[in-house]
Order: sequence, then C-alpha cells, then structure tokens
Amino acid sequence: MAAGEEKEGAAAAATAGAGEGKEAGNGGGYDGKCTFCRIARREEPGTVLLPCEYEDLVCFRDIRPGARHHFLVVPVEHMGNCKTLKAEHIPVVKRMMEVGKAVLQRNNFNDLNDVRMGFHWPPFCSISHLHLHVLAPASQLGFLSRLVYRINSYWFITAEQLIERLQTENAAS
Repeated sequence: MAAGEEKEGAAAAATAGAGEGKEAGNGGGYDGKCTFCRIARREEPGTVLLPCEYEDLVCFRDIRPGARHHFLVVPVEHMGNCKTLKAEHIPVVKRMMEVGKAVLQRNNFNDLNDVRMGFHWPPFCSISHLHLHVLAPASQLGFLSRLVYRINSYWFITAEQLIERLQTENAAS
C-alpha cells in the first residue's frame, strides 16, 4: 500500500469509527469523557496541536513536562492503553515514533540518540487513551523524570520494547 493510501485508509478508519466510543486496543472512535479524544478533535481550546504528518495522529506539548522537550503523540481515534495493543498496531506505534522525531527536529532538537520515547504501562497510566511520551534531551532528565520515565521499570516501556513485545506475542500465537 502506498504511503498516501495508508494515510487515507487510516483517516477513513478513524472517521468511520467516530462516535462509537469503543475502548479496546483495536480502536473505536470517540469517547467524549476522554481528554485526549477531545484534544484530538480540537474541543480543548487551551491545547495547541503541533504540525503532524498523519491525519490519524495528533501531537501536543505535555502539560507537566518532564524534559525541556516533552510532547505527546496521540491517535485521533480512541485506543486503549499500550497493554491492549496487538501486532496489527505496530504500524501505528512506528508512525507515532516518526511524528515524535519530526516534532523534535522542528523544535531544533536533532540529537535523536538523546531521546526517550515510550508509554506508561498499566496501571500507571493517567489517561487510558494510547499516548506516546517523547522526551528530550533524555540525558538531562531531572531526578523525578528519571524515575517516572525509567527504562526497564514496571511502569514505563519504551516504544522499541513495546514493538518487540508485540512481535513476540504475534510469533507465539
């Protein structure tokens, strides 16, 4: 499938599911009680959406930044947390990572080796809508941020670790 067709297909899928309010990891539209659903649909005027290459994703600054650059990349379509994902969601996670890298570069941060990207693992999620944390520079995280976004912890999983986990689960089934 060509990149343009993939974007159109994802956008059509997000639009087709709008209003259904499903919670599962395979997506399901819109949940009016979900803060990230409202932000993604521009219903929260206090949140500025940053330019994003994909119509099915949005990006904005975290309201409680853990680093000089701290962004969230969120699917427009309501999706459950990272624990609900399946192997079929790997392309979404990879696109979320692409968006994270692009927003950092647009904000003049180009050392992509000094970035932490990941998800809070349930039950340590404040919002149950899938969202990728993009933090940089990772080498300058403060004490509390190093704990909250700690690699190899019970509460945070890097995007790469999530992809590996999804691939392993798929191979096992």
